[in-house]
Amino acid sequence: MRILAIDTSGLVGAVAIADGDIILAQFSIQYKTTHSEILMPMLDDMCRKVHLDLSTIDAIAVAKGPGSFTGLRIGAATAKGLALALDKPIIPVPTVDGIAYNLYGNEKVICPMMDARRNQVYTGLYTFVPKMPEGKSMERSFDMQIIHGQYAASLDDIIGEINSLGKAVILLGDGVPVYHDVLEKNLKVPYSIAPIHQNRQSAASVAALAAKMAGEGQLVSADEFAPDYLRMSQAEREAKEGSGEKKNAPGKSELKSPGIIRVRPMTAEDIDDAAALEKLNLGKEAWSRKQLLDAMTRDDTIYLVAEKAGRIVGLCGVQNISGDGEITNVSVAGDCRKEGVGYKMVKQLLERGHGLGIENYTLEVRGANAPAIRLYEKLGFKSEGVRPGFYEEPKDDAVIYWKRN
Repeated sequence: MRILAIDTSGLVGAVAIADGDIILAQFSIQYKTTHSEILMPMLDDMCRKVHLDLSTIDAIAVAKGPGSFTGLRIGAATAKGLALALDKPIIPVPTVDGIAYNLYGNEKVICPMMDARRNQVYTGLYTFVPKMPEGKSMERSFDMQIIHGQYAASLDDIIGEINSLGKAVILLGDGVPVYHDVLEKNLKVPYSIAPIHQNRQSAASVAALAAKMAGEGQLVSADEFAPDYLRMSQAEREAKEGSGEKKNAPGKSELKSPGIIRVRPMTAEDIDDAAALEKLNLGKEAWSRKQLLDAMTRDDTIYLVAEKAGRIVGLCGVQNISGDGEITNVSVAGDCRKEGVGYKMVKQLLERGHGLGIENYTLEVRGANAPAIRLYEKLGFKSEGVRPGFYEEPKDDAVIYWKRN
């Protein structure tokens, strides 16, 4: 069976072609790009390199979720469009199952963790059970046993479930480095972390699991297929909350720690929230969505966001210009000021900038923006000049600050 596999459920964008028991080709990338930009070019390039006519495939496998809402929509739309155009069925592969399938044949407990924000992970528990060989054959094969099917869980929930099993566990997925300290502190069983070539989404694994599912008749038409988000998007949650609908008391898996501020690299999925924050804070002076995306995807920049309870509450960025770092953006949500968000973000930005070859830093700030000036001076910046009347609406001077090595 010839299968085209697609996985855009997370930061990794991946496509693969499986023909029987051979992976003809696979293309995977995890970089500062959006799936909408790279998916079709990846697919086209892969098909050209192996001289594949898409009309010859038998089915399209796609990671159906959970995962990034934007990523899942892009993968689903691509799979459905191809399935309709080629008149082929879709094999909807559960995302977490597909990640676990990277470790085919491992008889330990396998626990994928995808960062779902709001102090949650998309996760599940799996193992592989050997099948009895036929006759006197020494060849072994395995069935994947699902101990707990994929679900959205708080860290406390999944840690408790792992500990209750009392067995060694292998962790993998993009949620592991994010929550490593919490896992290290609270896991009571031996654990290991899958190596880098096995610890993220893989279209080859999706194809392999899809072939097994197809043999069991788990195929659907393009019209029948829909992504499995497992929970509402942030926008849907906020719309529901804003409508005044009464909500049930949150279960344990929905608990979050509202006071924790996490600073991390900005991803393409943060662009809309970051642009909205810029617009709210700076009005006409704000950077557009396209400007932020273009800046973030350059090799000479670092962009960070601050996240609180699953919400983007801060943004900052720097560009390396011949060893001088120009800090281009610093925005903090109005209701989170005086919580140290700006200090935490910019301090980390300065530390990360050294890895980019930056020796000195510079920025401009409105002369009337006393809180921002206090922040920069606290971080060691010194005023070295003024550009009179630089800012409009309202008119204001731009004070030039430098932090020199």
